[in-house]
Amino acid sequence: MPIKDDYQCGYMGERYGQCNEGAIEGSDYCFWHDRDVDKSGDNVRALLEERARKGTPMEGFYLKGADLDNLDLVCPEGNNVYQLINSDLSRCSLVKAHLYRADLSGCNLLKADLSGANLHRTRLIGSNLLGVNFKSARIEHVDFGDAFLQEEKAHQARREGDQHKSRELFEEAEEIARNIRKHCEAQGLFHNAGEFFYREMTLNRYRFPCFSWRRTASKVVDLLSGYGEKPERLVLFSVSFIVFFSLFYFLLGIEDSGVTVRYQSGQPLYNNLVSWLETLYFSVVTFTTLGYGDLNPVGLSRLFAAIEAFIGSFTLALFVVVFVKKMTR
Repeated sequence: MPIKDDYQCGYMGERYGQCNEGAIEGSDYCFWHDRDVDKSGDNVRALLEERARKGTPMEGFYLKGADLDNLDLVCPEGNNVYQLINSDLSRCSLVKAHLYRADLSGCNLLKADLSGANLHRTRLIGSNLLGVNFKSARIEHVDFGDAFLQEEKAHQARREGDQHKSRELFEEAEEIARNIRKHCEAQGLFHNAGEFFYREMTLNRYRFPCFSWRRTASKVVDLLSGYGEKPERLVLFSVSFIVFFSLFYFLLGIEDSGVTVRYQSGQPLYNNLVSWLETLYFSVVTFTTLGYGDLNPVGLSRLFAAIEAFIGSFTLALFVVVFVKKMTR
């Protein structure tokens, strides 16, 4: 492609400023930034690899629909990485591309084909991953960032009061999480699949209006078990709930062989501590619905005992389901 003499490309990048490549004839941009240049040829892959070996960042490249099968962007020099950032790679064919540790942050990868690609340690933070084909790609240690591009835009739209746009973007983000989760499951990466299932369900919750019944119910399930992916939350909830209710029994009183066990302001600290330990024991057997019968609720304590027994039986059943789900993976 003929280059204009002493005429610099007019592209201005967000991170690295103006492109230092020469503009091509009949254009204000270089080969990589000109949207009108045909990049469907077989030589584009070799040209891109040659450009990468210059060692300077590649930002804002327009490669929509390019055939980049077997592209090699693995930097051979120690800890250095090749950067191809904020670029348009939508509908690109990147089948079996070698992208180990490559930085593709901010790229538009809409419906790109990354099947069989080596994405080990690849950075995809802030990239558009809608419709990407990850079949058989190495995605176990990909850095997807804490939030997808659509997720960040959805939160911004919600802050600006555009609820319709926000819901659409959350749906797209949910679709991305579901797509990655399915590919993880297909490859047996069940731990990763669990992480993206959690993100998928969280994004699904954001689609509903604040304080709506469906969003509130979804949030409760999240707090209790992380949508079945975080059983430790159930353990923490159970322990906290048991201790919390033991304080009610300590104040309201329970009965031990006809003797009321409760807080007594005139008793020494040790005696009150022993009484609280008894109410804690009663709270444990009530929550687990063991019901030994050695201690009994009296008065208003009966109401709290009924509530605790109901919630305890539900929580234990939920814990079994969550635990089995995690273990069978």
